[in-house]
Amino acid sequence: MKIKPVGKLIILLLVMGGAFGAWRLFGDKLAPSAPIKASVTPKVGDLPAMNNASDNSGGSSVNVAMPGSDAGCSDKPEVRILVWAWNAQMGAMFANGGVQATSGSLMCQKGVNLKFIRQDDVSKMQEELIAFATAVSKGDKNPSIGAHYVAIMGDGAATFLQTLNEKLKRLGPEYIGRVVGTIGYSRGEDKFMGLPQWKVDPNSARGGVVSGYLRDGDWNIAQKWLSDNSLPNNPDEKTYDPEALNWIAANDYIDAAEKYITGYTETRPVVRNGKKTGETKKITVGGVVTWTPGDVNIAQKKGGLVSIASTKEYSSQMPCTIIGINKWMRANRSTVENMLAAFLEGGDAVKSSSQAMQRGAEVSAEVYKEQDAAYWTKYYRGVTEKDAQGISVELGGSSVSNLTEALYTFGMIKGSQNLFAATYSVFGDIVKQQYPEFVSTYPPVSEILDTSYLEAIAKRAAPTATTIARIAPTFTNKPKNKNAPVLSRRNWNIQFQTGQAAFTPTMQKTLSALRRDLLVAGSTYVELHGHTDNVGNADKNMQLSEQRAFAVKKWLEKQAPLNFPAGRIRVFAHGQQQPVEPNANDTGRSKNRRVEIVLRSSDS
Repeated sequence: MKIKPVGKLIILLLVMGGAFGAWRLFGDKLAPSAPIKASVTPKVGDLPAMNNASDNSGGSSVNVAMPGSDAGCSDKPEVRILVWAWNAQMGAMFANGGVQATSGSLMCQKGVNLKFIRQDDVSKMQEELIAFATAVSKGDKNPSIGAHYVAIMGDGAATFLQTLNEKLKRLGPEYIGRVVGTIGYSRGEDKFMGLPQWKVDPNSARGGVVSGYLRDGDWNIAQKWLSDNSLPNNPDEKTYDPEALNWIAANDYIDAAEKYITGYTETRPVVRNGKKTGETKKITVGGVVTWTPGDVNIAQKKGGLVSIASTKEYSSQMPCTIIGINKWMRANRSTVENMLAAFLEGGDAVKSSSQAMQRGAEVSAEVYKEQDAAYWTKYYRGVTEKDAQGISVELGGSSVSNLTEALYTFGMIKGSQNLFAATYSVFGDIVKQQYPEFVSTYPPVSEILDTSYLEAIAKRAAPTATTIARIAPTFTNKPKNKNAPVLSRRNWNIQFQTGQAAFTPTMQKTLSALRRDLLVAGSTYVELHGHTDNVGNADKNMQLSEQRAFAVKKWLEKQAPLNFPAGRIRVFAHGQQQPVEPNANDTGRSKNRRVEIVLRSSDS
């Protein structure tokens, strides 16, 4: 049985005031009279690093107490959370013991009578939060209607909260939705799949055609890969641009896979620079954005595609983010803290105990009403299998979070960056850039993020140096294969003092953008390639290019030592040997004075 479309695919849904909800306005068809949009390279969208080698295989410990199966704390007020069918919630599933908190569960031990409700429709998630907040505004201290919380992907939080809070603010500013924690990550299952040559030479993806549920999390992965490689995206799914990546809208992520499997075609007008050329072209799906089991269907039924980029590389992109109504949470602080604490302790249990993982998978099947425990365990861990054409493909892959990882996600550990804030802003900026007619703005992260609940939990169970060391990314001095295809490369015009390795005073903004937007998360080596123009002595230029690349390296490592540990950043000097423009004039020379960023997988 195929898994139903998982509501994970939201993310970039925005209402323009229409009655059909954000994702419908954001939907697959633009009005016939809408002007043709020119293809544009997505706004830079890279993320800081997080250890991708989380314990997602389950340990052998038998010392974890198992929850019972009977109702456990029905004497407590019911608390409801809407979730998608997503393995990043495995720790939370174990913590609850069942659809409703069971006897002996971590949740009932902390006095929270939590109920999981699967909801794949994002607009309905928003409706349930609004219904709950409305009841609270009328004096109901714990409404029996609506939902207290939802769990969504962090890379869609900006647009989700823009839509939600625009409506909630009508009740009063204290009723807005706010992010209070994270309990896991997608770590490979969400992916952009394409032809093998796209991975070797990203420029060969120009004119490519990809099917997907548009403007969702997997679409985000493709947008990020495009920005990494300075390639344009065609935001108009009714035209074909031979110089950009083009899109065919799918109804859901399973349909996206099926369109590739069946060889779906369309005939479209050809455009260049946003203008019709008068030509038409028959196009065929040659790539897909999807997740498990969409990737499994592709591999088993047709094959031929590889993972171009996924949440294995972009490992901080998709945190499982908890959102609740601020007014109610402030009035019920202990309930919020206890629920989050149980979730994160459940993450620890799943990491350390195969029995806990098994129980979490059993609860997952019960909550999602899909498949069985074996299915959820297999794709939580992730597998590598041969596709129908004999190509090895990675399928599945998720990770749960404990308290230390949650603190690390929000930059609450010394030496770390706020990964959630980077994710929130990077993908909010991308959808705003690609679809300004739908997303003109989104709330600042300072308005929608409340880490005070995690701070309170941390005071009672502060992470140790040992647990912090386990989550920081680690890298050897050399990747396994230095000639492996790169994930991305992009030139940055970082200005230095003439003949020196000192940054010019105006470069702090650029360097901050590099730190926030350039370095992708997780298992990537960062290569800094220094280049100069041809002015001066060639040997001195070689030395200068090395010094300048090292200056960037040292700046990044000083800013966030946990995100840029020893061995992750490597320096290469090229001097004046690899110009990208003629050195005949100032314009060409300025483009040749650059630092090129190359990213390679740490698995390479």
